[in-house]
Amino acid sequence: MSDNHIDPTREQFDAFKSLPRDIPIELLNLVCFKDKATYPDDHALANKTLTGAEAYANYGRETAPILDKVRGSILWRGAFQTTLIGPMDEAWDACFIARYPNAHAFLAMVSDPDYQAAVVHRQASVLTSRLVRTHPADGGTSFV
Repeated sequence: MSDNHIDPTREQFDAFKSLPRDIPIELLNLVCFKDKATYPDDHALANKTLTGAEAYANYGRETAPILDKVRGSILWRGAFQTTLIGPMDEAWDACFIARYPNAHAFLAMVSDPDYQAAVVHRQASVLTSRLVRTHPADGGTSFV
């Protein structure tokens, strides 16, 4: 189990897979970077001094073609300012919503060998994160 919420637990991944797979999904991503990236000792970047933000940029660059291949996209991106409701000790370096045509597309992305090779950058860069699956709904002019 990940104490820092970097990768899903088996239980979380099973819950994700148990939901409908043939509907569009959007994933709210909240990410806090490490000050210094920590790669496995046998990785080519293990002895380089990269910040968490730099390592996460590597992750983004290497996974962008895979996101495109599964027809995913970044729907929204914002810069964290403050928490109005919630734990005040959580601050986020990256906030975005990724959209996928369906859960099959997301599962295809994370099982792609190129993605699996690139995810080491995410694991090296992330101090903690939140990934929340949602189903798109119409907007409107009220909170309900």
